[in-house]
Amino acid sequence: MPKTVVGISGSLRNGSLNTLLLRAAQELAPADLKVEIVSIRDVPLYDGDVELEHGIPAPVQALKDRVAGASGLLLATPEYNNSIPGVLKNAIDWMSRPPADIARVFRDRPVALMGATPGQGGTILAHAAWLPVLRTLGTRTWNGPRLMVSRADTLFDQDGRLKDETLRKQVTSFMAGFAKFMGA
Repeated sequence: MPKTVVGISGSLRNGSLNTLLLRAAQELAPADLKVEIVSIRDVPLYDGDVELEHGIPAPVQALKDRVAGASGLLLATPEYNNSIPGVLKNAIDWMSRPPADIARVFRDRPVALMGATPGQGGTILAHAAWLPVLRTLGTRTWNGPRLMVSRADTLFDQDGRLKDETLRKQVTSFMAGFAKFMGA
């Protein structure tokens, strides 16, 4: 039975390059690894008063349960203003609530980071900004070859399929490496 990885895109935009990259990872993952792409669109902005009065919102609880039940987590992060996207950080912050759930959701969970941008610099600063967050949550971050895609707006066809053969090979290798890291 294949291991399951939850894939989350850090962009809510229709046609998001990071969502397209996740779909490519899903397509190119080894047979023993299933990538389930989930949306964070319904995750509200974190508000401690909401948590205190109403508990964890249903979309957040569903997301936490999916991640907790998976073998790993794959984050596709854009880079906004040289750092991490607020919507993805917000989702991770919600998933760390209450603090007693951090171990169930994150502790020792294999996590891989990938990212795509239309710019030239890739997503290296977003990747770097995620590392202390993931360390604080106690994840096992995979530090294999990085997948930071520059000029991503030129690499997908009109149907959103990855058309660049060099990048297809990189994504295939990246996913095989993550699968091996997880023991799949």
